[in-house]
Amino acid sequence: MNKAIHAAVRRDLGRFLNALERFPDGDRTRAAQLGAAWQNFDSQLTRHHEGEHEIAWPALQKLGVSPELLAQLDAEHDTMAAALAASRTALGALQNSAGAADAATARAAIQELQRVTVDHLEHEEAEIEPVYQANVGSPEMKAMGREFAKVGPVQGGTFFAWALDGAAPAESAAITSTVPKPVLTVILGLFGRSYRSSIAPTWRS
Repeated sequence: MNKAIHAAVRRDLGRFLNALERFPDGDRTRAAQLGAAWQNFDSQLTRHHEGEHEIAWPALQKLGVSPELLAQLDAEHDTMAAALAASRTALGALQNSAGAADAATARAAIQELQRVTVDHLEHEEAEIEPVYQANVGSPEMKAMGREFAKVGPVQGGTFFAWALDGAAPAESAAITSTVPKPVLTVILGLFGRSYRSSIAPTWRS
């Protein structure tokens, strides 16, 4: 699941860069589309790194991961949060102006966000993914999973619709192997509709 989330983050960052490179000057409809997609991405990435700090890191420390490594990862989260805030400001300006100059500024901000985020994801995957794999089914991992699962149905439906949008087969399998298929079908059908109707079309344009 963690790698599937990371893949979705990387995917959206690439989508924003591509869309902003081709942004039509003065296109307020496109600016609004990208603004809505940004709000979802911003929310998903913020929840992910805050959830790691609050839920994953304590569990990983119980499994033997050093506090020093977790502090390094938290420092990287802080760097990401600063780049995320800069991108948030730039996307807000683009929504207001729909101008090519603000699109270029937003693209530069997201390039920096992509740089620091990918550096962090690669570091985390190298250090933490082996710990996850070695402890599948452990009490600590099960408890961590239960904590991450404590979200409302609307938030859950949006999350799964986002994570599966454009996912490669291995990433889709990581999600469907974690959540029973009938449950996932209901969550996506009832609570993933908002993402499918308002966000997903942004990346088909």
